[in-house]
Amino acid sequence: MTTTTINSSQYKWWVGNARLIDLSGRLLGAHIAHAGLIMFWAGSITLLEITRLVPSQPMYEQGLLLLPNLARLGWGVGADGAVVDTYPYFVIGILHLISSAVLGAGGLFHTFRGKALLKDEQGKATTFHYEWSDPKKLGFILGSHLIILGLGAFLLVLKAMFFGGIYDPAVADVRFVSSPTLSPFVIFGYIFGFNHGQWTPLGMASVDNLEDVIGGHIWIGTLLIAGGAWHLTNEPFSWVKQRVIFAGDAILSYSLAGVALAALISAYFISFNTTVYPTEFYGTDRSVFAFTQVLLGLVFLGGHTWHALKARAKGASPQKSDYTLAFVAGFAFLFVAGSALVLLSFG
Repeated sequence: MTTTTINSSQYKWWVGNARLIDLSGRLLGAHIAHAGLIMFWAGSITLLEITRLVPSQPMYEQGLLLLPNLARLGWGVGADGAVVDTYPYFVIGILHLISSAVLGAGGLFHTFRGKALLKDEQGKATTFHYEWSDPKKLGFILGSHLIILGLGAFLLVLKAMFFGGIYDPAVADVRFVSSPTLSPFVIFGYIFGFNHGQWTPLGMASVDNLEDVIGGHIWIGTLLIAGGAWHLTNEPFSWVKQRVIFAGDAILSYSLAGVALAALISAYFISFNTTVYPTEFYGTDRSVFAFTQVLLGLVFLGGHTWHALKARAKGASPQKSDYTLAFVAGFAFLFVAGSALVLLSFG
């Protein structure tokens, strides 16, 4: 395959976007289109759940998936978690649908009208062209993503502190978090299992007040933006270049590992934490939610294993034995990790 054309005969249908691996413009189009699909799902399911919502009944008794997440952010609820206004849910659903249309249009543009390679575009689009062998450019793209994630963390901070507040199960009402915890000893102590100096096996899931939750997001948002700014202006360290594989499958495997970790941490929080996941919206039995997160995390871990093994082939043409090895290793890892995590979540 050349860098400007796609030879589909080299790929099976299930390979998907791998056929676009060297076409930065086309791969960007697929990336944007996927984001549009996610937005469409979120918006449409939110609107669907509004039509099913019975405000007088607890959300966890109605099989709702997205509205509990909006409610815990303080949207549309009041004292004791009672739904007092469904209009915010409607607005959020519509905004997601509008965003999905914009993203879908962008995906279609880069697929059918844009250049196959971003370096052939005009304007700032050329900035995001990449070569897998160029660590500096990949670092620039990573930095851009980190800054966006950091801004996302600060959106929650702004909502909690200035724009309506969020639901606090400790007072059974929506409130502003005016004094978030900023002590690094408290915030980072959770990573090592300490809750305000007291060790607990729950680790981060032991957080029991919104001040620490929002303070943690301030720290995470700051670190993400600072890290993003560093990557925008600096190449990876030499030791990183020597130890990290810079290739399409490798970059994807790193991303999948991060998503898997987030899913498994989420499952842990859902199982044990009632500050972040209030019982008013999720009930006392969160096994279905936790199991779903564990399952998704294991799927992503399997994908990570698959693509990591392919990346370790150092760019050699994939052979049938490579795929077999990846499948066997991935399945074995899923079996062992899955068994342990399911016991942890529900034990």
